[in-house]
Formats: sequence, C-alpha cells, structure tokens
Amino acid sequence: MRIRSSSDGDTQRIGFKLGKLLTPGDTVFLTGELGCGKTTLVKGIAEAFGISARDITSASFTIIAEHEGTVPLYHIDLYRLECLSAIDDIGLYEYIGGDGVAVIEWAERLQGTETATVTIDIKYVSENEREITIEGLDDDSWNNL
Repeated sequence: MRIRSSSDGDTQRIGFKLGKLLTPGDTVFLTGELGCGKTTLVKGIAEAFGISARDITSASFTIIAEHEGTVPLYHIDLYRLECLSAIDDIGLYEYIGGDGVAVIEWAERLQGTETATVTIDIKYVSENEREITIEGLDDDSWNNL
C-alpha cells in the first residue's frame, strides 16, 4: 500500500491509524533517509496507544526507549548503531515479539537478521511531500478504520 503525506501532521495521522491496527507482539520496521519523517510516524503510533507525542524523540544517545500506554511501545532507533554485533549488546531481541509493539527506525541496519510484522519505507517526493509504502497490513483493515 502506498500513501502520500503532504505534512508532518499527515504523517502523524498515518502513524495513528497504523497504531490502531497493531497488537502486542508486532514489530514494525521503518526505513528511509535522515529527516524523512520516521520519528513523526512513531509519534502517531504512540498516540494510538495513549502515549503523548511529546514523549517520542529522535535518538541522541538512547537506542531503546520504553513507553507505557494501553500497549507498551518500544521505540528502537538504530541510527547510532555502529555495527551489527552491537545488536546483541543492546538487548534488542528482548523487545521483539513480546508484550508490546517494537518499532525499529533504521531497520535496514539489521541486515535481514529479523523479520517484521509491518515494514514501512518513507521516501522524499518533494520538500513537504512523502510517499509512505506499507507492507504487511491487510488493505481492508486499513480502509475500514
């Protein structure tokens, strides 16, 4: 499924709608260039779980942020991950398939070591427009929200 977003607000609303379809144990892989809106999408997912969007930030030195909501959200940002072997060191696998939803930014750095329930790629179309490709969701479920 491909969706166009023309603003941060649109991207956040798409994330909210996505969050309504996610269930405990789901893993979401997010890919896209720096600044394309991955964290903005996560803010929308968080809001669907009753977590304030203000609590969701881009990684500075925190690779895994745990947020308690109606469903626990594990926001994992691999941007600063130096090498694949560091994945074991950060305890990433403890968050996948558990009691919450794991959303992993820069998931391409996993290099095929894991599989996702939903895969999302965000591409720049123009300064304000993005194309968001979502794989792993039932189109009917999305359209019925």
